[in-house]
Amino acid sequence: MNADLHCHSNVSDGFFAPADVARRAHAGGVTIWSLTDHDEVRGQAEARRTAEALGMRYLAGVEISVTWAMKTVHVVGLGIDPDCPALVEGLHATRNGRSTRAEAMGAALDAVGIPGAYEGALRYVSNPDLVSRTHFARFLVEKGFAESTADVFDRFLGEGKPGYVPHRWASLEDALRWIKAAGGVAVIAHPGRYKYTPLAFDELFSTFIDLGGEAIEVVTGSHTPDQYREYADVARRFGFEASRGSDFHAPGEGRVELGELPPLPAGLKPVWERWF
Repeated sequence: MNADLHCHSNVSDGFFAPADVARRAHAGGVTIWSLTDHDEVRGQAEARRTAEALGMRYLAGVEISVTWAMKTVHVVGLGIDPDCPALVEGLHATRNGRSTRAEAMGAALDAVGIPGAYEGALRYVSNPDLVSRTHFARFLVEKGFAESTADVFDRFLGEGKPGYVPHRWASLEDALRWIKAAGGVAVIAHPGRYKYTPLAFDELFSTFIDLGGEAIEVVTGSHTPDQYREYADVARRFGFEASRGSDFHAPGEGRVELGELPPLPAGLKPVWERWF
């Protein structure tokens, strides 16, 4: 089965509408799909309707931004009820403050010689509640300040860079509580992106399990092949089920297209076997 359980639409910071992402996933050979927009579930009905019409199996999903140990971690919820009041209200609370953060990012970029970044980012936004760094990155590429969105994050918007503005997201405990209330399974997204020490990672994984987390992304567009093996070992060591997802946002913005990831390493239990 070709499962892609992590990608984004223009409901958050992706480029295409949910139905178009579904069609792109299907064209790429995906058979089990989940749309996991950042802190937002308004695209779920359109995504499911289109996916099932195309013959794909669908899991409702979301990616929740979390602050843990002073850094941002993302937790994917799979198999959720997108109408669950606890989840909807929690996500609304998490989205609050994004606009203020975005204005501060615009001011910080202006101070280093990039004027109009906030207004420029807004041109890429479909959901005014979800102005993100990705929208800023697209504007900076458009204006020639960087060659790619990855280059923007490396030079301007990553932690410690001139345009980075921290934000206090949901707690790990809250995110897992909302996912569980919605009947979903919590998955640590792209762990290879987080800059923790080995000791801190062990604490994160142990805390995640204690709070009811059950899976980890192993094969993802954010990981290198070496990290596929590294996080397969983590999954085995902690007893996590394994997930797989491209983290697709737009053509040319990530390492892989929808449906192009390699299979999970041997000896892991795929998280999607819970449903299919």
